Amino acid sequence: MNREIFRIAVPNIISNITVPLMGIASMFIAGHIGNSTHTIGMLAIGVSIFNFIYWNCSFIRMGTSGLTAQAFGAGNYQETSNMLARAVAVSLLVGVAVLVLQYPLGELSLMIMNGDESVSDYFYARIWAVPAGIMLFGLNGWFTGMQNAVIPMCTSIVVNVVHVLCSLWFALGLGMGIVGIAYASVVAQWTGLLVSAVLLFAVFGKTLRKVDLHEVIDMRPMREFFRVNADIIVRTFCIVCVYTFFTAASSHMGDSVILAVNAMLMQLFTLFSYMNDGFAYAAEALTGRFVGARDVVSLRRCIKRCFAWTLVTALVSIGIYVGWWQEILSFFMSRDTTDAEAILATAHRYIGWVMAIPLAAAIPFTMDGMMVGATLTKIMRNSMLLSTAAYFAIYYGLRGVMGNDALWLAFTSYMVIRGVLQFFMSHRMHDLFARAGK
Repeated sequence: MNREIFRIAVPNIISNITVPLMGIASMFIAGHIGNSTHTIGMLAIGVSIFNFIYWNCSFIRMGTSGLTAQAFGAGNYQETSNMLARAVAVSLLVGVAVLVLQYPLGELSLMIMNGDESVSDYFYARIWAVPAGIMLFGLNGWFTGMQNAVIPMCTSIVVNVVHVLCSLWFALGLGMGIVGIAYASVVAQWTGLLVSAVLLFAVFGKTLRKVDLHEVIDMRPMREFFRVNADIIVRTFCIVCVYTFFTAASSHMGDSVILAVNAMLMQLFTLFSYMNDGFAYAAEALTGRFVGARDVVSLRRCIKRCFAWTLVTALVSIGIYVGWWQEILSFFMSRDTTDAEAILATAHRYIGWVMAIPLAAAIPFTMDGMMVGATLTKIMRNSMLLSTAAYFAIYYGLRGVMGNDALWLAFTSYMVIRGVLQFFMSHRMHDLFARAGK
């Protein structure tokens, strides 16, 4: 079982790690352009806007993954091919819709997030990467469901290497600033989509079945597809609200140092979350497979070991934060910047929160993967609604007393509450085993 978990987890960890490394590289570049505090803050706002768009579209990956894994476990390759067609069709429709609505989306986002002209330029440049990025969600969800984590890893490495190299060239070499980072995203995402499509036919050409349009749009599987996706959309919207509000609240505190510090500390947490997501993806793929195969014994073993490796990842992350947080944050800034000391001194006040969050987030992240694999998405939805409500209640109840600490306390509590609710709403995990026992 450990081999099965690591066969899926390790490629996902490698591909996931490249994502925050791309963010770290972008922060590094922003920290070496003009006023580092202002540039880092404005880049954080621009990235948050696109996180809002992308995360709200991640239902395509998650809904595709769970249902594909169950069809794979049952040996139904016709249905896995149909799921690929559904994922591609939905991805294409959503991507085109975002392009058509880019102006109202952009102006509303800039108003809410308090972005300036540089954020506006960043948004209208990077928006052309969105269709390719959403299409990659659908393809990666299908690959995960088919128990293949190597193709998403290869694609992710290509995307992020291209992004970093083009960012350095466009932003620093050509002097385009953070707009250069945006155009680097466009080049990288479309390159990744091309690589993913080539690998799809190279690896799965013999597995794919001829797609019958009537089967693809058959109401029974379509109802299940949209039921799962509807729950995931609500769940993901809550996550996006939490993360986007975190940056927005930091921006409205009126202190550019606080905004920069919160953005950089969130990068540390993001590094952990992408490492942990490797085991969440393994839990997602294997849970769906064992549910489809009606293998309760393997499902129990999978769940126990995924939880164990998740906790190990959390402890390793905390050790890294304790030992090297100053060195990591210093990497973001130019040595010549005048506000480096202020940023590090402010970060020292809040670094304890970042060290506590991995333990708070470890269990809910992995349970998300299990719920997706078993398509128990209603539990995910309801637990997320309640924990998000608690997040805003804690922040608004304590911000007058605790200031920025209230924001971090709300975020940490949100993680803890989310995991506790999922555990009890699934009747202490018995609902997962019942899915495999049907």
